[in-house]
Parts: sequence; C-alpha cells; structure tokens
Amino acid sequence: MASRLTAGIARRFFAVQGPSAQAGVHGGTKKWKMISLLVALPGVAVGYINAFVLHCSHPERPEFVPYPYLRMRTKKFPWGDGNHSLFHNPHLNALPDGYEN
Repeated sequence: MASRLTAGIARRFFAVQGPSAQAGVHGGTKKWKMISLLVALPGVAVGYINAFVLHCSHPERPEFVPYPYLRMRTKKFPWGDGNHSLFHNPHLNALPDGYEN
C-alpha cells in the first residue's frame, strides 16, 4: 500500500503539466539564445572596452612608507627566498626594506 502511494505521488510530482508541456523543449531555447545574444555579448564587450581601452595606462606605484606594523616577517615563506609572497609583483608589492626596482 505504501509503495503504491509513493508511486502515485511521484508520478503526479514528475508529470509535466501546464502550458510548458505544450510549448515543447524548444520554447525556452529561443528565449535564452536571444538573451545571450542581446544581453551577455554586449556586456562582455562593455567590460572589454572598460578594461583595455579606457584604462590602458599602468597604475602608479604607491609611495613606500616603512610602517612597523606592515610587511612583518616572523618566519620565512616556504617558497623561493622566503621574503617574497607567493604572487609577488616587484612593481607594486614592497618588501620590508622597500621596493625592488
């Protein structure tokens, strides 16, 4: 009896009903294709223009101020010489004694 009841509930739950059953599978495909073409691609183009055309200059390096609480090294990093962070940028990231360049 319990298996019949669960089978009936599952059949009703997974049954396709309403207007989406008559539209078929291709009803939503056209809508999402148009959204991709009309919204996503122009959004990517605007992001590209903002990143590479409008801001083409390099950022200026901030002035080095040797604050005692910044760039503290209590133990060495486990890679390289132990003084540089994992994604170290010599132009923007200062070492405890100043910039490299």
